[in-house]
Amino acid sequence: MAVDRGLLALLEAKPGKGNEVADFLRQGRELAAAESGTVTWYAFKISDTTYGIFDTFEGEDDRQAHLNGQIPAALGQVGPDLLAADPDIRTIDVLAVK
Repeated sequence: MAVDRGLLALLEAKPGKGNEVADFLRQGRELAAAESGTVTWYAFKISDTTYGIFDTFEGEDDRQAHLNGQIPAALGQVGPDLLAADPDIRTIDVLAVK
């Protein structure tokens, strides 16, 4: 099966909370590595306040398992303290992969 699904989550940190968001994302790597259905998982920084996650999956069941997993649950716990707004989470279809 080929990678055909993804998630893009954009996170806007509260003023002065950018480093804490970055630390949270670094810790999330271990949780993502434990998910058998998550093919790739990237955490990135766009600016001092804008961060994101991009991950890929081989099907809708794997994407839903991730959405119902530990990373979104952990984000829900720290989000009110670290984020200026709810995460902007978008489901995407992967068109091509190298």
